[in-house]
Amino acid sequence: MALAGKRIIITGGAGVLGQGVARVAEQQGAEVILLDIVTAQSDLIGELHQVDLTDAVSLTACLDAIGDFDVLANIAGGFDVGPTVFATKDESWDAMFTINVTTLRRVLEVAVPRLLARGRGSIINVGALGALKGAANMSAYLASKSVVMRLTESLSEEVKAAGVNVNAVLPTVIDTPRNRADMPNTDPAAWVDPQDLGAVICFLGSDAAKAVHGALVPVTGLS
Repeated sequence: MALAGKRIIITGGAGVLGQGVARVAEQQGAEVILLDIVTAQSDLIGELHQVDLTDAVSLTACLDAIGDFDVLANIAGGFDVGPTVFATKDESWDAMFTINVTTLRRVLEVAVPRLLARGRGSIINVGALGALKGAANMSAYLASKSVVMRLTESLSEEVKAAGVNVNAVLPTVIDTPRNRADMPNTDPAAWVDPQDLGAVICFLGSDAAKAVHGALVPVTGLS
């Protein structure tokens, strides 16, 4: 099993994609640890730690309690369609950058020194294929995901020689209940199944991907 003996931390682990990653990781032999703002749920795959991902002090205490880990899958994030660039309010910009960028930066701030101290580890972030270019009415979201992608590449250059792999997946539309509700006239058969995306994430966290650094991997399904 590709992740046998490894401990994987999944931020946003109680969400649809987080649980997709958790399911694949468990099947591949990993010990699954979830970080999320939500309260405990009985049907989750993995051990849930409730924590505010924007609070470095709380994250530090949380990771102290967890101890060593091998893989960090930064799944926490969000999506929203907004108005035009010139009509987008500060609140919308702040919301997208908080959930997609600040959470990632805080987790990296606390987690990366621990992986460097061990001399090994894998980090997988979630960008967006759509963020490779701009699109109408999506400026705040696409800008925030573009930042995630540049952070991934920059961090990879900083830590790859120390034994830490940093990569990102770039999905198109993920098949979630919310996306089905928001886009009822679109065929979800072309979207990316959360477990399929989870399989790519788990590959990037495995020893088989030890030579992969700073990659932005498109995961498109049939779209």
